[in-house]
Amino acid sequence: MTEQLRASGAGLRMKGRMSGAISQVAAAGTLIVLFIALSIAAPSFLTADNLFNLGSQTSVNAVMAVGVTLVIITGGIDLSVGSVSALSGVLGVMLMADYGFGPVLGILGGIVIGALAGLVNGLLVSVVELPPFIATLGMLSVGRGLVLIATGAVAVFGAPDSFRLLGQGVLGPIPIPVLIIVVVAILGHVVLTRTRLGRYSYIMGSNMDAARLSGVPVRKHLTLVYVVSGALAGLGGMIAASRINSGQPNFGDGLELDVIAAVVIGGASLFGGRGTVLGSLIGAFLVAVIRNGAVQLDIGTFYQNVLIGVIIWLAVWWDRYQRRKLSGAEG
Repeated sequence: MTEQLRASGAGLRMKGRMSGAISQVAAAGTLIVLFIALSIAAPSFLTADNLFNLGSQTSVNAVMAVGVTLVIITGGIDLSVGSVSALSGVLGVMLMADYGFGPVLGILGGIVIGALAGLVNGLLVSVVELPPFIATLGMLSVGRGLVLIATGAVAVFGAPDSFRLLGQGVLGPIPIPVLIIVVVAILGHVVLTRTRLGRYSYIMGSNMDAARLSGVPVRKHLTLVYVVSGALAGLGGMIAASRINSGQPNFGDGLELDVIAAVVIGGASLFGGRGTVLGSLIGAFLVAVIRNGAVQLDIGTFYQNVLIGVIIWLAVWWDRYQRRKLSGAEG
């Protein structure tokens, strides 16, 4: 009987992975079709300048999506990444402009600020036991308020010109922001597939109570997940600030929508236990291509938001549909 249960469980896990893989393939296929369609409909889409800009734009969302993937795999959510990225970008620029920090220390400072915000989120979720939605919604408001307090709602200038390299530089023919995507993606994949944090994240997302009973240090690893998400939001904020060589207090308003959409479109489940870095990157590029293509076709931001929202509905509906099928199979 035990062997039959194990075989059944293994079969269900395999079906879950297949469902995620199907979502990734569907997202990749949509991305390819959309890319071809925009290349035909908007001749300026395939220009070198626009593709460079597309890669730079995607880097911010893609880097942040890797951290949010980890959070969503645990069954949580991080609604604060937009405001945390703005806070990190503004304060990172202030460290360089007002306190004489070099670009490297300024960038690291922005990442640390993001990690500290993530630490607060993690402690609220794991120790205080607030629902992730409430904890990160509160941080969204706190982060945005701190940005406005620190800047007086005025953009921060004065960072050294060398800071531009992070968001505008190239290494050979490849934009540095794209290289950052590759490095973060590789590290994220290693964390998810080769470390305890990754394994425990899947276990916690599949069944938090079972994770506790099996000896997983839930508080420690759940907190660390949010620290990683905050740190990557900080890096994303520094990349965005570097692109315009200034700290903008209004940056990141609504950015969490695009980041969460990217992760869900890429096959991660909002109910936890499923998600991959590759899928989230595909989702990030799909969202970026939709945004960029809409600009090329002179489609307003309001319509873009409607389209992204509909895509989120469809992705979550697909996830629920697949889960019902798996539940039926289990029964």
